[in-house]
Amino acid sequence: MIKNKKVVVVMPAYNAAQTLEKTYNEIPFDIVDEVILVDDCSSDNTVEVAKSLGVNHVIRHDKNKGYGGNQKTCYNKALELGADIVIMVHPDYQYTPLLIPSIANIMANGLYPVVLCSRILGKGALKGGMPLYKYIANRFLTFSQNVLINQKLSEYHTGYRAFSKEVLLSISYHRNSDDFIFDNQMLSQIFYAGFEIAEITCPTKYFDEASSINLKRSTIYGLGVLKVSFMHFLQRMGLAKFRIYE
Repeated sequence: MIKNKKVVVVMPAYNAAQTLEKTYNEIPFDIVDEVILVDDCSSDNTVEVAKSLGVNHVIRHDKNKGYGGNQKTCYNKALELGADIVIMVHPDYQYTPLLIPSIANIMANGLYPVVLCSRILGKGALKGGMPLYKYIANRFLTFSQNVLINQKLSEYHTGYRAFSKEVLLSISYHRNSDDFIFDNQMLSQIFYAGFEIAEITCPTKYFDEASSINLKRSTIYGLGVLKVSFMHFLQRMGLAKFRIYE
């Protein structure tokens, strides 16, 4: 715990057997109370590796529910366990858990209820091997989102993020997509609900074992991001109403 706040790390996993141990070993257990791993029907032995490492709670989906569906299970379980601070760490070792103390301190001291670890602040993205086309797409989408949502984040697309219990209980994340667009719907909901988001710079690694979506899926994701941003704009201006903001 930190400042009497229970810290729970959630790990949405899919075929992460090769990188899970390296990720798990960097978790600072002096402040992290429990770890939840949700396996989205992997074809490898992710579940067995997680259990051998002593992960507190290992949940396996019998059918693949998608990245968003995986996160819903993660957050539901974290809230069930009484988490005050929920930190999502991908078990593919693309992001280092060594930033968890910084994230937790920001939230436990009441500075911000949400923290994103940005690959764009500084030069971490390209230095870490992010493909140039993904970097350019990231910058274009982030600029568009900031304009439409009326915010100023350096990026909306990091998978390393943390939420307070109050935020998770205040937004209807269950109504979001089960696909990758879940992440952006969630940030849109958070901003619409009036919460502020902090960002800290984060190194990142791109390598063969790290999860990544292909060009086709990236294109579908990008179009979805723009759709969510326009929905937020219309909702904010009172020109339309969408269920995810209820």
